[in-house]
Amino acid sequence: MTETTQRPPVGEDSPTGESQAVDRVRQRTVQAGGLEVPIFEAGSGPLILLLHGFPDHAASWKGFLGRLAQEGYWAVAPAQRGYWPGGAAPDGSYRTPATGQDVLDMIEALGREQADLIGHDFGAMAAYAAASLDATRVRKLVGMSVPYGPQVGTAFVTNPEQQRRSWYMFFFHTAMAEMAVELDDFAFIDRLWREWSPGYELPEAERAALKDTLRAEGVLTQTLGYHRQLFAPPTDEAALALEARASGAITVPSLYLHGADDNSVSVETSDGMEAVFTGGFERIIVPGAGHFPHLEQPKTVTDHILGFLKS
Repeated sequence: MTETTQRPPVGEDSPTGESQAVDRVRQRTVQAGGLEVPIFEAGSGPLILLLHGFPDHAASWKGFLGRLAQEGYWAVAPAQRGYWPGGAAPDGSYRTPATGQDVLDMIEALGREQADLIGHDFGAMAAYAAASLDATRVRKLVGMSVPYGPQVGTAFVTNPEQQRRSWYMFFFHTAMAEMAVELDDFAFIDRLWREWSPGYELPEAERAALKDTLRAEGVLTQTLGYHRQLFAPPTDEAALALEARASGAITVPSLYLHGADDNSVSVETSDGMEAVFTGGFERIIVPGAGHFPHLEQPKTVTDHILGFLKS
């Protein structure tokens, strides 16, 4: 089913308890899958992993961790591989099977058998892959802003409007990408945020923190690896088989959220997603939000997520 929500008045859509949330957030590293992964965490109880995308980082989930902790969860936001110095992919892969396995490794490293997953953008892709690789480790799944299913790949081939929105993906394959992205204090990144989420301005302190993440040694090239490997075919039969496993039907209960004003990924690319979700599926289109609905409409999005997790 598809639901739309009304945009609240300006200034009323911030996570409940957000100011307390940041105070309670803890930071440490966890050894998982051959990497010392930086994480932010809050609370205790059933485990929820919050998975970030691009151009973003784990710190953008800080405002959510306290709210989820208040609701009785252990909320953990790990950095995706490549997003810190020394965090380069051990196997050189930034493809979804590898990031999906990272999610499963993190669940194990945190001493749990199962977790709820909340993923945005490339984090959503990692969540989908984890659920496909081992559904027994995922209780419920929430994806945002990047849909799942064969219609997504079709859009890149047949939909000129989506091709226009995705121009940056193709640019990232060029040798000049790093130089262009870094120029003028990462003005390229500011442009992407403005284009993808019209009318939303990432607060200056958060924007500076994101740029600090991207300018750390090796990080920009590592994070561009996600795009540079996105359309490359698997290199051998074993890799091809793994890709197939990581892109199968999803059997866990799932919720999908997409901003109606998303100028990165067209909301229409999520049409028909229910065909590949066999364990229950709901799609919610959020008016007044672009590519970052969890930041643009945090209370609305968090309320939807908590309602789904507790149902």
